[in-house]
Amino acid sequence: MSIQVTHDTEALPTVLTLASRYKFWKVTFFMTWAGAVFTTGWILRCFSTYDQSNRALYIAQTVFIYAGPPIYSAAEYNVLGRLMYYLPMHAPLNPGLVVYFFVYLGASVEGLTAAGASLYATASGGDIAVYRTGGTLISMALVLQAVIECVFISLVALMHHRCIRSGMLPCNVRNLCIMLYGTSAFVLLRCVCRAVESFSTLPVTTCEGVCRVVLFHEWYLYAFEAAPMVLYTYWLNLMHPGEMLPAQHNLYLDTDGRTERLGPGWVDTRSRWQRLMDPMDTRGMLSGQPGHEKFWLQPQEWPVVSDGSLARGSKTDIKRGRGL
Repeated sequence: MSIQVTHDTEALPTVLTLASRYKFWKVTFFMTWAGAVFTTGWILRCFSTYDQSNRALYIAQTVFIYAGPPIYSAAEYNVLGRLMYYLPMHAPLNPGLVVYFFVYLGASVEGLTAAGASLYATASGGDIAVYRTGGTLISMALVLQAVIECVFISLVALMHHRCIRSGMLPCNVRNLCIMLYGTSAFVLLRCVCRAVESFSTLPVTTCEGVCRVVLFHEWYLYAFEAAPMVLYTYWLNLMHPGEMLPAQHNLYLDTDGRTERLGPGWVDTRSRWQRLMDPMDTRGMLSGQPGHEKFWLQPQEWPVVSDGSLARGSKTDIKRGRGL
């Protein structure tokens, strides 16, 4: 078994450079995908202003702009799952199921958003029933995404609280939690403002007050749709999770809050169906016999792989040899 440690010397590498260096392609994939979708929506919106009679262009820009933020959120879900792998003793559920749980819910949001935005835009010809249906689907999607984001923030807060209570809150974990709180707040702000817009424009017989502001003033969309997502992107790029978490999911922080060890990863002894039906292992918690192995209680069995550089906030790139 060989372990090679190389120190990061670049001051401000790009997000793609960081992802390549630290092997955080999952986060970068969702960020790239979301950025491409969101940017495409705004480009189409720009074209649409010069060809306002083109209904297909209007539908496309509406769908793409609405679809971008839920994909952005998927990047956070990956980060939370990796944080739970890094701190398995504080994880409330199987880290491997975190991404699937939130991504499946996010897919529901995407489906409702696409269907609603398409109907919403198609109804520009005056079909009130179609307009109301599209607006209702969009409202449901926005509320669902806001609820998902609140659940996500609650899980981050639970991990944060457990770390503080146990005295295991190193620099990297603290900074990561702050970053997740901040980026989630931007997504939640966007959901709330978009929900206000959606609900205010549902009664299409009259359009006064908030309805008139959101429909006839472009600044509302820039301030509460574009700006939060731009700030989200900058924050996640400047505080890239690859600088604060290990690339290997089986590298975890020991209970001393400093030593990083190479463990077996999350070992769930339950069947696949039990894991899917009860991701938080409620039955195990109630019976006092959890279905996962508490491998961190035998630290002497797992090799030390670094000197705690991650915990101190000085990232090192750990490369494993062929024998590891």
